Amino acid sequence: MAKVTYIQSDGTSRTCVNFEGMTLMHLAVGNLVDGIDALCGGMMQCATCHCYIDPDWIDRVGEAPEAERAMLEGINGVEVRTNSRLSCQVQLGEELDGLVVHIPADQPGI
Repeated sequence: MAKVTYIQSDGTSRTCVNFEGMTLMHLAVGNLVDGIDALCGGMMQCATCHCYIDPDWIDRVGEAPEAERAMLEGINGVEVRTNSRLSCQVQLGEELDGLVVHIPADQPGI
């Protein structure tokens, strides 16, 4: 198990413990983390699980692959950064123990 800290746009944070094989989205939804709405259930179709990986972690997590990046850039109202990821596409494991994720103030369509 590993811990992930979600930081809201107002600076408040919440640390959750994941189980091997979960995604950032599943962990957030299961722990009622505000701002990760996941309306499509993790199918990479809505971008309502958009998050920013903390810059200190982006090398370990990795930048969004081409298809994920195209999804993000195709959604109006989303500030896409180099550290933007869809949390449904980030698999969690022990190597990400201590991961810090920033939640945008707004998600698309919400």
